[in-house]
Amino acid sequence: MSRIQFTGIALSLMLAVFHVGAQPANPGPPPHDFSTVDIKVEDLGHRTYMLEGQGGNITVAVADEGIMMVDSEFAPLHDKLKAAIATATDKPVRYLIDTHFHLDHTGGNAAFAAEGATVVAQENVRKRLGSGTEGMNGNHMPPVPQSALPTKVYRDELTLKLKGRTAELRHFPAAHTDGDTYVYFADANVLATGDLVSIGRYPYIDVVNGGNLNGMIAAANALLERVNDKTRIVPGHGPLAGKSDLLAYRDMLQSARTRVEKLIREGSSEDDVLAAKPFADFDAKLGANDQASQNFIRAVYRSLKSGASTRSSSSP
Repeated sequence: MSRIQFTGIALSLMLAVFHVGAQPANPGPPPHDFSTVDIKVEDLGHRTYMLEGQGGNITVAVADEGIMMVDSEFAPLHDKLKAAIATATDKPVRYLIDTHFHLDHTGGNAAFAAEGATVVAQENVRKRLGSGTEGMNGNHMPPVPQSALPTKVYRDELTLKLKGRTAELRHFPAAHTDGDTYVYFADANVLATGDLVSIGRYPYIDVVNGGNLNGMIAAANALLERVNDKTRIVPGHGPLAGKSDLLAYRDMLQSARTRVEKLIREGSSEDDVLAAKPFADFDAKLGANDQASQNFIRAVYRSLKSGASTRSSSSP
């Protein structure tokens, strides 16, 4: 399959990702013209950078013999991402780590792999990319080409090394999806969370593909134990964060669980909970529109009704 064909697939699938996922604080139509997207590069120190464009945030860690890169946004942004990386280093991407399977984080897999990068992910990411998925709102994502699949997979934890740098990968089950990875660069004290954490917006909990609110809370608790007051946190979406932001995010998730659990105990149906607007104060704080609020309510309700319990938090 040519790069042009793959780009066309990514463009057609992009809408599904935006409709399934939580909406931005100031929602608008997803861009059709990627030429309007600017890639912002933030220097985190110790040869580590955060890239923000359209889709999930990216972390770039420069080693002596190449780059370890976390996530890759949408396929059509490949050239812009390469240009942004080139402002920091001329070294090639050796490892591309997928934090989960959603295309706003994995769209660049094939293009970077064609340039020599090894794509790394938790084993469930390869399964879902290879088989295709259905979203909570009925959105369909067909299988990606073989060239876009991770070629190095792990189950629970993995350490990647390039000369001068180490990346610690850990898996959280049943959180944002069933294949989530966080990546920690100890020498820079930088934590890349993928969509386990979103700042300034509701997180998307992909309950159809193994996600669960209790798992999100367990992950947030474990991440809080991992960070300190100087840790820079690159969330899946939103601005660079710190421990206090992660704490506020965890507290919001716990409060959301408590409120909806109470309504469920009182016999409320999903429609009843939607009508009750239990997160009106969160909506106002986040600037969330009705769609974003309803998506989050549905995910919380379905997580708690599913009977899947991952409340107990264990640090990896």
